[in-house]
Amino acid sequence: MRLSVLQKEIRQLLKEKNAVLLAHYYQRAEIQEIADILGDSLALSMEAARTDAEVLVFAGVHFMAESASILSPDKTVLLPKPDAGCPLADMITPEKLLTARKNHPHAAVVAYINSSAAIKAMSDICCTSANAVKIVNSLRDAKEILMVPDGNLACYVAGLTDKKIIPWNGYCPVHHHHLTAEDVLKMKEKYPRATLAANPECRPEILALADYVGSTTGIIRYAGQEGFKEMLVGTEQGVFYQLKKQNPGKTFIPISDQMICADMKKITLKDIIAAITEMKTVVKVPEEVRIPAKKALDRMLAIS
Repeated sequence: MRLSVLQKEIRQLLKEKNAVLLAHYYQRAEIQEIADILGDSLALSMEAARTDAEVLVFAGVHFMAESASILSPDKTVLLPKPDAGCPLADMITPEKLLTARKNHPHAAVVAYINSSAAIKAMSDICCTSANAVKIVNSLRDAKEILMVPDGNLACYVAGLTDKKIIPWNGYCPVHHHHLTAEDVLKMKEKYPRATLAANPECRPEILALADYVGSTTGIIRYAGQEGFKEMLVGTEQGVFYQLKKQNPGKTFIPISDQMICADMKKITLKDIIAAITEMKTVVKVPEEVRIPAKKALDRMLAIS
């Protein structure tokens, strides 16, 4: 791999600052190429906690940098673009969750990892798209589960558990608005031999048409299986870099060319250079929020 001048500069700065670059699968390809750690949001934070690096440069969105701060309070977490947020995470606030808990006093609250530190701190346990069903079924004493903030993930889990799921009316705009059943059916007709993999953040009618439903990491692993050479992909297009890299003999087809997260694409190589050089884009979760948020994450990790 031949690195550009900017990529080489980043690698040198990381070395000088005893820093590591973490990149989510939805980041730009040129950032994924030089990341020390690449993965889903929680996996990145967990790996970051294991490293000896003093500085964590998080190429992702704000809630991901918060998760890194929660699990690694003694490290400096940098988010190169502080305004890289998550519309899904913003669809629930502490005030709204407090009201919901009062309205459902017997419900356990399961917070999707795609939520703010404040929401995690007010929840009983966290979950990811990969372990959501396992987490919900592990709550043996809870007959009702309030799942926040992704309603599509909650509906998906509801079909795989006997527990009463109370879904929050939130969604990821990329998965919810930019992919329709009509899109899927047209592409399945055009590529009849292609298998279909979709993220559980998609609408229920999309998931009903899928051959595989799973997290970004799950989709990448599924793509490596034998038995098919074409795959329709129902998730953010940043994942195509890894799909193609790991499976050069297969064809990966986006169902919709609109599935691009603008927030994930905000960070550039120049932003990363500025963040490491100036050390000004620090994300630090206050202890009064970090401690209860970490308990919710730790409960999930103990089960997973």
